[in-house]
Amino acid sequence: MQKKSKRCVLGYGFMNNFVNACGVLLIVVFGLWSEDSRADNKAKTILALGDSLTAGYGLAQSDAFPVQLQAVLQQAGHNIEVINGGVSGDTSAGGRSRLEWLLANPVDAVIVELGANDGLRGLDPAETRANLDWIVGTLKKHDIPVLLSGMLAPPNLGEDYGKEFNSIYPDLARQWNVALDPFFLEGVAADPNLNQADGIHPNAKGVSIIVKRILPKILNVLNVL
Repeated sequence: MQKKSKRCVLGYGFMNNFVNACGVLLIVVFGLWSEDSRADNKAKTILALGDSLTAGYGLAQSDAFPVQLQAVLQQAGHNIEVINGGVSGDTSAGGRSRLEWLLANPVDAVIVELGANDGLRGLDPAETRANLDWIVGTLKKHDIPVLLSGMLAPPNLGEDYGKEFNSIYPDLARQWNVALDPFFLEGVAADPNLNQADGIHPNAKGVSIIVKRILPKILNVLNVL
């Protein structure tokens, strides 16, 4: 039986090693591509930090603002999860105390909807301003995009109180260079057809109107338009 030459054996070994190396390389490249693909497909996360208007007071959970917003975003083809960080009765101070805990998991953007209860309780607007300033400043330090959604003071608290309170949101938006939604309840407040029996909290239809109105601002913040 004729023996194989050393050249043939060496050639076969080289080709075998070459094929194996190519296989390993393809596996590595495919793995990196798959990892990048998974990263691209990972859902963006929005934290909705707010009070009862965010939490969905008096509504089925499926009708709450964060849930409706997430549904609309996903129906439009955006892979976005909206976290309900609303607590009924919360003031700006309450939101401030919860923020660091809520940021324990990474988020891509935050909607700040706080201050309604500060106004209803007639709290010092300077305190509300300080709390919201701290919240927005903390988010900016974390390089997290912010949509600051404003509130208007109840008219029964007087003109001076109203001016001081209502100026908080546009002032902070300019100071920190963040997106501003001037009034969270715009188009819904004082309309009995869009509010629950208390005349304060939106019903499911009212929330739907808020979501549609605020949607372009949120998309701009996320840079997905």
